Amino acid sequence: MNSSTQTSAISARHMLSKVPAITIWFWIIKILCTTVGESFADWINVALGVGLVATSIIFTIATAAVLAVQMTRRRYQPSYYWLTVVLMSVTGTLYTDILTDQAGVPLGISAAVFAAALAVVFTVWFVKERTLSIHSIATVPREAFYWLTVLVTFALGTALGDWTLELTGWGPGLSILLPLALIAITARLWRFGANPVLAFWVAYILTRPLGANIGDWLALTPAEGGLGLGTATTSIIFLAAILATVVYLTVSKADNDDNASSRTQPVATPARRRTTLIAMGAVAAATIGLLVVTSNMPHASALADETAKPTCTTGSAALTQSEAQTAVQTNFPADNVADFRSIASDTLELVRTGDQAGAATRVTDLETVWDDNQTELNAADCKAWAFLDRQIDPVLSSVRAPAPDPATEQNALQAFLTTLPGA
Repeated sequence: MNSSTQTSAISARHMLSKVPAITIWFWIIKILCTTVGESFADWINVALGVGLVATSIIFTIATAAVLAVQMTRRRYQPSYYWLTVVLMSVTGTLYTDILTDQAGVPLGISAAVFAAALAVVFTVWFVKERTLSIHSIATVPREAFYWLTVLVTFALGTALGDWTLELTGWGPGLSILLPLALIAITARLWRFGANPVLAFWVAYILTRPLGANIGDWLALTPAEGGLGLGTATTSIIFLAAILATVVYLTVSKADNDDNASSRTQPVATPARRRTTLIAMGAVAAATIGLLVVTSNMPHASALADETAKPTCTTGSAALTQSEAQTAVQTNFPADNVADFRSIASDTLELVRTGDQAGAATRVTDLETVWDDNQTELNAADCKAWAFLDRQIDPVLSSVRAPAPDPATEQNALQAFLTTLPGA
């Protein structure tokens, strides 16, 4: 092979750096992206009533399409890169939610599965490429390993963050402090001389629970410990902030990693590397100890409303309409049934009069009351609860649809009301 052929072969395999420099801008926009991953996924899934599985399919397709475009770029371009990160943030979040809410997999097991998957990806990446440094993302195989790692870290960060909330019962505001403190410690150890690759990926994983907790704090109602902005408003604010930051970086090239000065690392001796590694282990052990102690204290899970719905374990035959109506009347508290009927009737009347905004607001009351009482009702009569739960889902999705169909809304509401006894 002559020199010109060799040069062509090398240029075909190698590109300019496909990732940004690791500056303060990188971490700012990364946290913005992770916040969007939490709030935007919740908005599409819950507020719009699309559903978890359908939302996951939509974002998987969107992520694959954008990633395919990103992989064709010859160098880092902020718009393509960060759009890919935003979509992967949402998709990784949804994958963990599917395991938890659909399959009923405990968060601890999900975290272990994704941690094992991440270890496998890192191992294969290192064996194939002999480096895990993101400053070496200049070939197609390395970029593929990089994006697979990013997706797994989002799923892992989601599982770890939610598991922490489940163990501790911390509210959205307080829950911000732990990942924030751990990121600060990791940054300090990096400055002292910790392995830069290890420090980077530890901080990268931790930004996911940090961003998600910030999103929850902003979106949840004051009664839930949040600021009450809602998932839609929170998503819009952070998407706008991401767009503004990407435009700035595109124009200023402040995060261009092709500049050698952007890749300078603190000088570290072997002794410092060992010391920081021991320190990281000690911090990890202390964090685990904190979670163990906190989990043993009396508390209510902060994810009580987000856990998988209970299912019937006795018998296999579903109830008929008449059987369900009788069971609801016999086994459910009359006050609860009256609340459901009142809210559903109000929503139906709002739909009939064309007040779609009012109907969407009122149907949220139905969802809240239903979720608040699901444990008691499921214990009272599992099959009756499951019957009504299946009827509530089309009510919520039809009323919250982007283009609501009044006939579909009314049919869903009337079917639900038929099961509820009373005038």
